[in-house]
Amino acid sequence: MNTDATVFVVDDDQAMRTSLQWLIESTGLTVQTYESADVFLARYTPGRPGCLLLDVRMPGMSGLELQAHLARAGYRLPVILITGHGDVAMAVKAMKAGAVDFIEKPFHDEDLLRSIARALDDDKQKRAKHAMRAEIAARLAELTPREHEVMAMVTDGRSNKDIAAALGVSAKTVEAHRARVMEKMRAESLAELVRMALAVASEDHPAGR
Repeated sequence: MNTDATVFVVDDDQAMRTSLQWLIESTGLTVQTYESADVFLARYTPGRPGCLLLDVRMPGMSGLELQAHLARAGYRLPVILITGHGDVAMAVKAMKAGAVDFIEKPFHDEDLLRSIARALDDDKQKRAKHAMRAEIAARLAELTPREHEVMAMVTDGRSNKDIAAALGVSAKTVEAHRARVMEKMRAESLAELVRMALAVASEDHPAGR
């Protein structure tokens, strides 16, 4: 479990907030609690690693409304919903909207802690991928327009001869451009260069958007 992360608990029931804080802190995690969605939004610093534990039904902005608000704002914080029996359909809707899990009341402590561990692991992996894509984008920015063209054709599987014909240059010139692309992108192989291109493409066109 990622002990550098924070579990943000949003619930209008003070007794529930206190109980959840004691339980989660017993595993060594940092916990911050909020009595409403509005208070959370006023105090949360975007970009902090962790996950969000939300009650579905709250006065004012509901858990689902907060989840939707965070999605529109582009926050990547994983969401776990705590639901009553009558809220299961709402929780399923939230899962389809991107929540990582929902826990029904009354719940077993172990089930909740496992769900939090999964959410934190998901957050850590997504942050690592985002950092990797940002690094690749920075390397791409160092390429000249012609090097971008060559990289696109190389990662599309085209030969030096085909690229040379398409660009109206010699195969030797293509080889030189290709070598500079590999150097600037810090790619050890063509396969690695293709993986970099695919990683950036998946960031530009994520599934489901």
